[in-house]
Amino acid sequence: MTHTRTRLERGRNALGPALELVHTGRAPTRAVLTTALGVTRATAGAVASELQTLGLITVDSRPGGATGSHGRPSHRLSIDPGGPVALAAQVHADGYRAALVGLGGQLHATTPACTTVPADPRQIIGQIVAAGADLLRASGRPCVGAGLAVPSAVAEPEGTALNPLHLAWRAGAPVREIFNDCLAEAGLAVPGYCGNDVNLAALAEHRHGAGRGAAHLLCVATGHRGVGGALVLDGRLHSGSAGLALEVGHLTVDPAGRPCHCGSRGCLDVETDPLALLDAAGRQPGPEGSLLDQARDLLATEYGSDPAVRAAAHAVTDRLGLGLAGLVNILNPDRIILGGLHRWLLAADPDRLRGAVQARSLWGRRSGTVPVTACTLDYNSLVGAAELAWQPVLDDPLAALPG
Repeated sequence: MTHTRTRLERGRNALGPALELVHTGRAPTRAVLTTALGVTRATAGAVASELQTLGLITVDSRPGGATGSHGRPSHRLSIDPGGPVALAAQVHADGYRAALVGLGGQLHATTPACTTVPADPRQIIGQIVAAGADLLRASGRPCVGAGLAVPSAVAEPEGTALNPLHLAWRAGAPVREIFNDCLAEAGLAVPGYCGNDVNLAALAEHRHGAGRGAAHLLCVATGHRGVGGALVLDGRLHSGSAGLALEVGHLTVDPAGRPCHCGSRGCLDVETDPLALLDAAGRQPGPEGSLLDQARDLLATEYGSDPAVRAAAHAVTDRLGLGLAGLVNILNPDRIILGGLHRWLLAADPDRLRGAVQARSLWGRRSGTVPVTACTLDYNSLVGAAELAWQPVLDDPLAALPG
């Protein structure tokens, strides 16, 4: 027992890195964990055992078929299926969604609502928190924290929504403060965090989805309205000096194009979002379902049969390719991932979009195009919001979890 305690004391600083390795799927066995941490097998065993005691992971009691570096069977490490969760919430132009998200980006429960978002952010955030609290009570799981994704740049350290252009919220709304107030009013004694929806989507995709392994990951995605972007550099979200970096939605792709909410014209935000596709195809948005769902359904059902829909999709794709090429010239990413409507445009005609990026980007012409692929997580902004809440646990599990 004394030797085990000594190993754990030596390995305490490895608990957070070890948990992050399991959390992101990079340490499926104890042997891989040992190598990744650069510690002895005994220390890795003690670290894994402590994470299991904390209810965060499970360790197979017997070595399985997976092998270590010397061909020996190794103990498999998995996320504890009954472990704690984070409460994740997202506000978008057509309503909100709340979810419970465990380690590994696993969604355990979710509840959507399609509703008009009121001008007072406290009303909608209160509704989301109440919905999330119901999910927590039904699950019976402990909660480590809460994260909120919003369709706006979020200024740091203030936690204010600076430009919620597709909501009626006032600029500078203190969304993080409101979120924490609503959590307290709901009886949830956990910290609340807040971030931009596309930033959080990129973080989730880098850890659990299409961005794994990328050193310079560019994510561009539509929300239910508008377009956002994010950059993940060496595993860390690049948010700029005050949380405002990568407002790619206001990159001009057609100087004579549609008026934008920012005061300019022809921005990516209004030229390549769901409403832009519906307008270009001559379709009026219907009352049922979100604009994002209507645009997706239009591509899925009529792209192959209706020339007007196909021409509209081509026009929007070409504008998107122009914008992406400009970003490639400026940022030199090693991978681009697309979300929302953009991933469905990519699926409809991958050669057209990738060809547009390659033809218009300097590095694409010289050394081959940057890989362009689709996001793979269905609710990546929610998973990313949960990542904010999980981060203190990943940094130091013993300090973040109740003893």
